[in-house]
Amino acid sequence: MEKITLTGVSATMLQTVYARAQETQKRNHKIVDEKAVALVSRLDYDFSLAKKDKTMSSGVIARTLVLDRMVKQYLKNHPDAVVINIACGLDTRCYRMQGYSHWYNLDLPEVMVLREKLLPEEGVITQIAASTMDARWAQGIDADGKPVLAILEGLTMYLTEPDVKQIFAIIASHFPNVTVFVETMIPFIVKAVKEKSIEGSHAKFTWGVKDGKSLAALLPDFTFVEEHSLVEGMEVIAPVYRVIGRIPFVRNLSNRIVVLVG
Repeated sequence: MEKITLTGVSATMLQTVYARAQETQKRNHKIVDEKAVALVSRLDYDFSLAKKDKTMSSGVIARTLVLDRMVKQYLKNHPDAVVINIACGLDTRCYRMQGYSHWYNLDLPEVMVLREKLLPEEGVITQIAASTMDARWAQGIDADGKPVLAILEGLTMYLTEPDVKQIFAIIASHFPNVTVFVETMIPFIVKAVKEKSIEGSHAKFTWGVKDGKSLAALLPDFTFVEEHSLVEGMEVIAPVYRVIGRIPFVRNLSNRIVVLVG
């Protein structure tokens, strides 16, 4: 068992891996993440808040469904691409995907110490221990002219606008042929919604943006392509969203995955 001492934003990865593990063990599961199940079994951590936080759990599963579909399609269209999972935490998507030439998992040193113990990776999967705001992490990635996919999942809502701009500036300056899948939250949700398990980790939402076009307007090196509401994932979890998800107000409240190209 690994005793967990992480707090703040870094600790939110524990709630997300727990949500994926719990969903996997349901009879009518919508995702299968056996790696998450194995990880949770090795963590000495109080998951009681996460267990009760249905909003958080549903959001994590919806996001996983949407992003898994998007990443699979990208890799189908761009075989041998390089993937960079920024602020990866204990994400296990690299084990569910095929077709990439190399996958880089990036997070803070204290996070990667835990990941290296639980998920020792080698070969075409590489771990990078660094702050996302430190440009040196990008210098260690040689895409060799291949298309690059950068994934920013569950991150921007804990940052500030200058932080977000800095991360995208680093990406743009090092990877000329890059596509970014980035999760965003609208300002209203940042201010109005509190998830019990997230608050219990002493983390809080701090930043949001109206939509993908508004995000692209902040980033001179990137162009907006499209965005996907997490309602698309909720439609798989709860069929009622096939109806209420068509209501613009409902779709606009949901987090979204914005697609940008550099």
